[in-house]
Amino acid sequence: MKFNWGTGIVVAIIAFMSFILYMVITMSTDKSYSYDLVTEKYYQKEVGFQEEINAEKNASELVENVSVIRTKEGLHIQFPKEFLPKDIQGKVFLYRPSNKQLDFEIPISISNTYLLVPEKRLLDGRWNIIVTWNYKNKDYLFKKEIVY
Repeated sequence: MKFNWGTGIVVAIIAFMSFILYMVITMSTDKSYSYDLVTEKYYQKEVGFQEEINAEKNASELVENVSVIRTKEGLHIQFPKEFLPKDIQGKVFLYRPSNKQLDFEIPISISNTYLLVPEKRLLDGRWNIIVTWNYKNKDYLFKKEIVY
């Protein structure tokens, strides 16, 4: 067989296509390249997006909104002083973008106007905090990104 320009081009194209096919198969089957969605129930969460927008608007209209302060005991989440602590119902969700095994949720049941997230539950790095609460049948939502 004579090796000329035409044969070289065909061999180069076949080699390139084989390489691309190998990479596609490797990337789609290897578990170390898995890409998770932010949430498992993505479409169901998307349906309730307008309620989330309304709750964020309600929170932004407050005279004093939720504040998040880092202390030596942990993360201090301060609710508005105008709210009675026993009437606040909701949850605090701490989301770690780099590792979903570190995500956790704390129900809000407080006797003071603050909630303390213990230091031992938080590792150094970026956290997204989502506080959703209901006070006198009105929903509120507060979101913040922090580096702990």
